[in-house]
Amino acid sequence: MFSGSYVALVTPFKNNRVDVEKLKELVEFHVEKGTSGIAPCGTTGESATLSHEEHRLVIETVVKAVRGRIKVIAGTGSNNTTEAIELTRFANEVGADGCLVITPYYNKPTQNGLYLHFKKVSEAVDVPIVMYNVPGRTGVNMLPSTVAKLAKIENIVGLKEASGDISQVSQIVRECGEDFDVLSGDDAMTFPILAVGGKGVISVAANIVPEALAGLVEAFNRGDIKKAREMHLKMFPLFGAMFYETNPIPVKTAMSLMGMISDEIRLPLCKMSEENLTKLKTTLKEYRLIS
Repeated sequence: MFSGSYVALVTPFKNNRVDVEKLKELVEFHVEKGTSGIAPCGTTGESATLSHEEHRLVIETVVKAVRGRIKVIAGTGSNNTTEAIELTRFANEVGADGCLVITPYYNKPTQNGLYLHFKKVSEAVDVPIVMYNVPGRTGVNMLPSTVAKLAKIENIVGLKEASGDISQVSQIVRECGEDFDVLSGDDAMTFPILAVGGKGVISVAANIVPEALAGLVEAFNRGDIKKAREMHLKMFPLFGAMFYETNPIPVKTAMSLMGMISDEIRLPLCKMSEENLTKLKTTLKEYRLIS
């Protein structure tokens, strides 16, 4: 159901408000550049600092701007199961193709708690659900056995996996089968995850090099492994640059340097240090993204 290169879209701000017009521009940019789909209101979209009203605004704006041309997987997760259900229902109502639901953060639920959380959300909606496992941000790792149990639920169709553990990814693919869509949640792991049976990526770097990410996945899927590996290795330093500081600080800074958006970011995240900014500029120049 979900394969290819999806962008973990940033949320552009202007004077501490969502810049709706710029958001629409970013949608058009990705439609033109061959991105398979857009994932608004995820970690890269600063969902943790969006109000519920802003969260709904971003999702609805993206869905309307896309107009069915590519897919939208809306971030609707929360560490509050009731809140996750409300956001997921909203995304379903406004026409999102799927919802990206993160494992509850800070609570540190047990594996059974994770199972019950996703089961409860899935029962409340008809929309396809892609779970999101990112232990480095949430404090909890969803194990392959839990994923496999949840994969049996009809509208839980995939997983964005960002544990960084290729053994864990391999076990998930093995236990869940080919009909379950495993997407990389870490750009640097996209090629390895494709190699063990993943379907694509929800990418940070695709905000600035969408054609390259789409090309990597497309090359792999048509069997040109050599080309996909070459693209992976070429972009590898750029993938690292997107994490010189906490995501999305580097990618928003890069987009600002490229003239795409302002570098406005919400506290407690803040502007990049001068040292890392210098490193970022050097990397962007190497890729000829800035002069």
